[in-house]
Amino acid sequence: MAFSFGQHLSFSAHCALRQVTLAAVAVSAWTSAPAQSLVQLTEQAQIHDAAWQSARAQLDASISKGAQAKAGLLPQIGIQAGSQYSETRVRGNFPTVPLDGRQDSASLQAQQPLYNPANVATYRQGQRNVDLAYAQVDASGQDLLVRSAKAYFQVLSAMDTLSLVQAQKRAVAEQLEYAKRNFEIGTATVTDSREAQARFDLVRAQEIASENDVRVAQAALEQLVGVAGASPWPLAQPVHLPQLTPNDLQTWLDTADAQNPMVRQAQIAVDMAKLETDKAYAGHKPTVDLQASYGTQRNPDGSMTLPQRNNSTAGTVGVVMTIPLFAGFAVQNRVKETLSLEEKSRADLEDAKRQVAQSVRTAFFGVQSTYGQVHALQAAVASSQSALEANVLGYEVGVRINIDVLNAQSQLYQSQKDLAQARYNLLVGHLQLRQAAGNLQMQDVHTINELLSPAQIAAAPVSNSLINK
Repeated sequence: MAFSFGQHLSFSAHCALRQVTLAAVAVSAWTSAPAQSLVQLTEQAQIHDAAWQSARAQLDASISKGAQAKAGLLPQIGIQAGSQYSETRVRGNFPTVPLDGRQDSASLQAQQPLYNPANVATYRQGQRNVDLAYAQVDASGQDLLVRSAKAYFQVLSAMDTLSLVQAQKRAVAEQLEYAKRNFEIGTATVTDSREAQARFDLVRAQEIASENDVRVAQAALEQLVGVAGASPWPLAQPVHLPQLTPNDLQTWLDTADAQNPMVRQAQIAVDMAKLETDKAYAGHKPTVDLQASYGTQRNPDGSMTLPQRNNSTAGTVGVVMTIPLFAGFAVQNRVKETLSLEEKSRADLEDAKRQVAQSVRTAFFGVQSTYGQVHALQAAVASSQSALEANVLGYEVGVRINIDVLNAQSQLYQSQKDLAQARYNLLVGHLQLRQAAGNLQMQDVHTINELLSPAQIAAAPVSNSLINK
């Protein structure tokens, strides 16, 4: 039974909508575990990710090392004990007298630094080293949040692309069947069917590549979070994108200068270099220690001075000052070295500030640009939809050829793909901007998570456009 192309288009849209819904279910079948939100998978990544666990372990080690640095300011107490046997022979114009015997001794010694500038600088360095470890953990934590979001939305993007390619393949297949039917009844040339066949083969190749992209993205997400079959929630419909707050570049730059972990680490490095210089200068300064000891000595066989068995005890307490005079110019050269390293750390700090400022500018302008891309691509999708309808009508009345319809279909699907990708880039861009500023927190992930919904899993990402068709 013959029917018009307009009837064919309506029937095609109805079938495509049904098939896309089934395809979305098939795409969701890539994973066997229940769907999980961005927050859930990010929290799972914090448990599983090796880089994050390494940073946490390094923090614990730095805290313990910082406590070690305090030892130079606290008393040092020790016990020494020993027992020895000696043989002594005295020869002369008298009978040889053996003086053999055992000597037992034990002593308690204590020392308390009273003035030691090098140890004070070492203690302060230990505290700053703990602050450095906290900044490193902060940087690692923010990096994990961004990596988790990237992996999450990469899976969604790959699934969207696969669904779009499959929908395009079905549309091209229907166009191919329609061209063949028209050729059989004599209303079209063989060129139409061959063009549609070529486009169908091309889309089939794109489908194979898209299926592989889904597998790769899924594997990357599973490796990050340590959950087999991780299935992310898609964007809730209709899509509501967050606004950039504050929408002022200078505010972000000021925040980054004060909070970015990279800048904080560089500033701590400057402080530690100054303390190293203080330690070098301490080589010229005296040290003062309070020393005390108490000991006992027992000679059960006597001694040379007292042949009979005897015991003795002795206790001392006093203050000892040590003044360095000359060490072969080692101290002077050490001071020159630390001053140069201090200057280097200042240059590194300035370089870190410049890099962070450039990262903030890149992220800020990237977010603003992506907003413009999203709006432009929304208009492009609408325009492509109108262009497809116009080409279909033109083909029906004979002023357009089959390739025009195929090209219009490709343009529509490409615009839809680019729009979906731009939305994901915008969400990740928000997190990257906050990471560059140094104030990215888990709460920001919760904010993005509110834009997702498990209720959209069974809905195809292109269903709305097909309904419009």
